[in-house]
Amino acid sequence: MSVAATAKAPRFASVDALRGLTVAAMLLVNNPGDWGHVYAPMLHAEWHGCTPTDFIFPFFLFIVGVSIALGVVPRAEAGAGRGALMRAVVVRALRITGLGLLLHVLAWWWLDTEYFRPWGVLQRIGVCFLLAGAAALWLKPRAQWVLLVALLLGWWALLAWGGSLAPWDNLAARVDTALLGPWLYQFDPATGRGQDPEGLASTLGALATTVLGLRAGDWLRHGRLRALCTGGVVALLLALSWAPLLPWNKALWTSSYVLWTGGWAMLALAAAHVLIDRRGWPALGRSFGVNAIAAYAGSAVMVYAFAGLGWWGAIYQAGFAGWMTPRFGPYLPSLAFALAFVGFWWGVVRWMDRCGWHLKI
Repeated sequence: MSVAATAKAPRFASVDALRGLTVAAMLLVNNPGDWGHVYAPMLHAEWHGCTPTDFIFPFFLFIVGVSIALGVVPRAEAGAGRGALMRAVVVRALRITGLGLLLHVLAWWWLDTEYFRPWGVLQRIGVCFLLAGAAALWLKPRAQWVLLVALLLGWWALLAWGGSLAPWDNLAARVDTALLGPWLYQFDPATGRGQDPEGLASTLGALATTVLGLRAGDWLRHGRLRALCTGGVVALLLALSWAPLLPWNKALWTSSYVLWTGGWAMLALAAAHVLIDRRGWPALGRSFGVNAIAAYAGSAVMVYAFAGLGWWGAIYQAGFAGWMTPRFGPYLPSLAFALAFVGFWWGVVRWMDRCGWHLKI
């Protein structure tokens, strides 16, 4: 994560690898050949619960927080002006958010959707990067922990005050509907109700995930591996204890979901650090990690263009479903297509990495 400053931040190959594997997983679950035939682990939970797919976005936001701790904070401690660093954080956040809006414009145009959707994955990343960056620059570590606890308990209290956690009726859905109504991910004109998994209200939970990554990144930076492992275990135990009162829920990004996914993310970071940084294992996924934006945005543009031109279905039928379905059924070709899509983009980012091209915004 680059922010203009005079000091060079430390680079951990484990973080690049973990980020890259997360982006690859994101591409995998987002691009099956046939959405009607997808293996259950590659789908989000219908409402409460947590499938493997539900770990992907929180892992990425967690790594955003880790990257802030490794990139922004060392520069501030080395004497770079916090005001200048904050301006750079704001600019980058706006660029990420703007790219997300641009991708939605392209989807609206190429796919001939009924409306433009303002919320989205990159927009949420931009907001969380901005706020977590501000916390890293202006709050001391103890205050960051206080902020994390306040977000977790505050979001729980707001959801409880809202009265219901049911789809369409929960507080997040009501707030997002009041703000943008028909422009949400899902909207029912008959009832006037909508909901959005990347809506504004549930960003409070997503911000908690990013702040948790910020604190975990500080542990990693200072070599506090035991604290990182202990923190992961404690987060998992708290999440298990909390779940009966506040279920894990990605769409609402509940506080228990923050701790459940964050606990596993801390343990994954610790394992990657030991295996890659300390023992010298290959940094599998690094090419995706150093070109995460290129892979995510580029693949999205490719999907929109191919779908808009009518090529997407034709490629799937000719290359996969047409000959595989009679032999293996409809699920395997759908997965094979997704794997081939990831493989194609792995080749693209691998080539970019070898050329020294690392796209940053």
